[in-house]
Amino acid sequence: MNRDKNLTDTKNFSSSRRRFLELNLGAALAAGTGLSPVFSASAAEVKLTDNGRILVVLELSGGNDGLNTVVPYTQDEYYLARPTIGIQPDAVLKLSDDYGLHPNLLGWERLYKDGKMAIVHGCGYPNPNRSHFEAMKFWHTGVPNAPESRGWVGRLADTVIPREASGIVMNIAKEQSQAVSSTYHPPVVFSNPAAYRLDNAESQASAFDSIMSNRSRSARSNLDFVRRVTSTAADSSEFVRRTCANYRTNSDYGYGTVGTSLRNIAALIEARADARFYYTNFSGFDTHVYQAPNQAGLFNQVGDAVLAFQADLKTMGREDDVVMLVFTEFGRRVQENASLGTDHGVAGPMYIFGNQVKGGFHGEHPSLSVLDQGDLIMTTDFRSVYGSMIQEWMDVQDVGSVLGGDFARLSLIG
Repeated sequence: MNRDKNLTDTKNFSSSRRRFLELNLGAALAAGTGLSPVFSASAAEVKLTDNGRILVVLELSGGNDGLNTVVPYTQDEYYLARPTIGIQPDAVLKLSDDYGLHPNLLGWERLYKDGKMAIVHGCGYPNPNRSHFEAMKFWHTGVPNAPESRGWVGRLADTVIPREASGIVMNIAKEQSQAVSSTYHPPVVFSNPAAYRLDNAESQASAFDSIMSNRSRSARSNLDFVRRVTSTAADSSEFVRRTCANYRTNSDYGYGTVGTSLRNIAALIEARADARFYYTNFSGFDTHVYQAPNQAGLFNQVGDAVLAFQADLKTMGREDDVVMLVFTEFGRRVQENASLGTDHGVAGPMYIFGNQVKGGFHGEHPSLSVLDQGDLIMTTDFRSVYGSMIQEWMDVQDVGSVLGGDFARLSLIG
């Protein structure tokens, strides 16, 4: 090999190594200490090119039963299939002459009637998979039945935000979701702000200094990069802890983890964190057994939490800047099972909240009489909803650059 090629290979390796460190340090910190940087040293110098809007994604993990969420209370087929767990007409929170909400979703009912909630019927994808792991992977990546490591939110962040900026994606959860996996914007991952810290930052900085003094220029460059990001992580952890601890609100987020997560997101939005994407999850929706009491408890929590979050956005003057998307990995089968629950199904509704959404029902509700082996038949590709968030909300006109294809347009943003 000639000397020029050796030099090129060395430079490429150094660049690749630095990129590897950049992409994986956040994940390593999240796994080891729950940290990745909220602000980088250059973040204040980077002019964000996005429109300043914020997208919040709430995942209802486990496969929420859409038919007992948005209830087709006038259809006999519904009650024939669910003689025990069906929501009776006099209990339904009626939104129209045909559909209403579960009685414990009082917060959602108020938002719907205020024009701040859109419901998209029959969301799914072709050749559906009833495995939690596989189905969630498809929803996380936005690429069903195909290999893709990055998440759709991560790819959207890469498209909207300059790569030099940091703290653009926040994942409020115990573990990072694949949905926020990104090439240029490693997510900030934390569950409990009080425990979100990098211990012994000063001693780690001294250790880096000692190591760097005995390394080559290339190695020193990479170690210096790690040192700076570690120092930034220490600063960012203090920002998150202080912001969430000091947040005051008159809104009632109720009890449970979903209320805590949305309250923390509200705190960070009020504090003008650089994040444009917030992702969190709420689990427990795999209701094979005794669905009625279990789902009712979950809906108490998520109904109160979403209402409180929207109220806080209004109070802080940010309700025009934020849209929330709520989804689950699949719906449930139409027929109730012998354990007074429902089993894994296919299609189900998606929900969008915010002052800028076009409230009401969108899309076509699946037939309850024409089924596919006991399952509802998808009427809306979920990527059409993603596409609306990408194009209408985040103002990325080339949806295919994020989703890898074009999908039917939905008009969900006013």
